Parts: sequence; structure tokens; C-alpha cells
Amino acid sequence: MASDKIRSVTYRNLGWDSAADIHLPPNFDETKKYPAIVSTHPIGSCKEQTSGNVYGAALAKEGFVVIAFDASFQGASGGEPRFIEDPSIRVSDIRFAIDYLVTLPYVDADRIGAIGVCGGGAYTIHAAMTDHRIKVVTSITGVNFGRLIREGFSNFDPVAALEAMGKQRTAEARGAERNVIDYLPPSVEEGKKAGVTDIDVLEATDYYKTARGQQPHGATSGLFSFNSAAMGWDAFLHAEVLLTQPLMVVIGDKPGGFGAYRDGWKIYGRAASKDKQIVVAEGWSHYDLYDRPEPVALALAKAIPFFKERL
Repeated sequence: MASDKIRSVTYRNLGWDSAADIHLPPNFDETKKYPAIVSTHPIGSCKEQTSGNVYGAALAKEGFVVIAFDASFQGASGGEPRFIEDPSIRVSDIRFAIDYLVTLPYVDADRIGAIGVCGGGAYTIHAAMTDHRIKVVTSITGVNFGRLIREGFSNFDPVAALEAMGKQRTAEARGAERNVIDYLPPSVEEGKKAGVTDIDVLEATDYYKTARGQQPHGATSGLFSFNSAAMGWDAFLHAEVLLTQPLMVVIGDKPGGFGAYRDGWKIYGRAASKDKQIVVAEGWSHYDLYDRPEPVALALAKAIPFFKERL
């Protein structure tokens, strides 16, 4: 037990173990049944950052059991090679987190919701389409990683990026060193010197590369040769048919290069959910919604009752 309110656990995934923190409600009673929420971290992040210490902790205080886990190949979870960002496995991770939750005697298996931040928000939406054990979904500044890697992360030349990834994977198969790329510059100052002007890249760097949000497992890294798996993936595929659960989408109104603003409006429009809401945090950006008190409070003021009324 990490503390009286957080339990650190491991459970079996496909061929490795996942690491997770379970955030418990105040006055937790093992003999009672609680609604539960799976909280999924952003790309290059970890369970100790916004998914756990901000949204997970806040939802637990409101009476939910919240599981915040590290993605496979990342953080304290197992899986080799390290730093794979494969959307299909990221979605599968959410299903395994639910598998673990339903074994806990204090979790009501019929009252499970899901929340995710950034890439985790879109992974959560996709997971809900094919795992209807998820009864309620909230996406916080969700980003469709498939779209992002086809666009900005490949300099808008996905075919050339695929060629480079293929060559690198062949080299690695023949014994070359793994090419683990850092998605961000080492500092805001160095990013600006290199000509970076995008608000999302600079604010991500401010979050991940400073004491504000930096954590040992928040590596902001990806294995370049394996990123090809995301190229043909779409977080919102079949949402018009399969995404029927109550859905809340939270976005800031200061758009950046990662595209959460337009992704938010897109899934809000496409989802088959009859019960759906979009919350626009006016005057706030993508990374403000990670940990800045005012926009986070705005998001939680909407998300907490949304979960409570439906779980």
C-alpha cells in the first residue's frame, strides 16, 4: 500500500504485468461496493501525472474507486521493447484494467466509467466502443493519436515517415540500436531557439520538462520504428455505430498543433451517444487542462456530476 488512499498494484496483461495505482475514496470500507473509473494517461506520460494525481485523485475524493495505470511498455509496467506507443495495445490496456477492477470485491462491476487525458482521452473513447462494460466516458482534451502521427508527427508526409520507420525497424532487427525519440525539446528555451512556436509543443515542454509535472516515468518518448502501428489507426472509427454510452468531451478553446480542439468537436458530432455533452474551457489551452487549478476545476465541475448521475 502506497498510502492510506492509494494502493499500488500489479496485474497480468497479455504477456507481462501492468502497474497501477488505485485511488480510494475517503472513509473507504472494504465491505462496501463502489462505482469505479479507469483513468488513462497521455502519450509519453505515466500514472503519477495528470491521469492519477489530478483527475484520479479528484474523482476518488468524490466517492469513486479510480485505477490509474501505466501503459504497456512504459512507466512501471512490463513489456519489451520499451517505449512502444501502439494504439491497439493502449486500448487493450484499458480492458485489462477493467478485468482487474471486476475482481475486486469492493467494486460494482455494473458501475464502471472511464476517463482519459490527451491521447488517453481518445484511447478511452475507442475502448468504450468495443467494451461496453464502460458505462460512461469522459475525454479531457482528447487527441486522436492516429491523426496526429499522420499529420504533425510525420511532418505531414506519412508515407515518407513510414519508409523511414521501415528502414529503422529492419536495421534494429539486424542488431542496430533502438531509436527512441523524445517527442519534445529539452526545454522551452531550447524549443524556441530551434524555431518552435506551437503552443502545444511549448506548453507540453513546460509541463513535462520542469518541476511542474516532471516524473521519473513520464518519459515523453516513443520507439520510432514501432510508430508505424499508429499510422493506419483512427480513434473514432465506427463511433457513429458503436459509441452509444453517455459521453462528455472537455476541450480548451486555445487550439494547438496536437489538435484536441478539432478532435473534440469531431467526436462530439460523430458519436452515436444520445446523451452527450461538450464542455469548452474558454481562455484555456490543452496543457492548462492537465493541472492548472482553474480549468481543471471547471472540467471536474462538469465531469463529477456527469459520472455520479450515470453511475
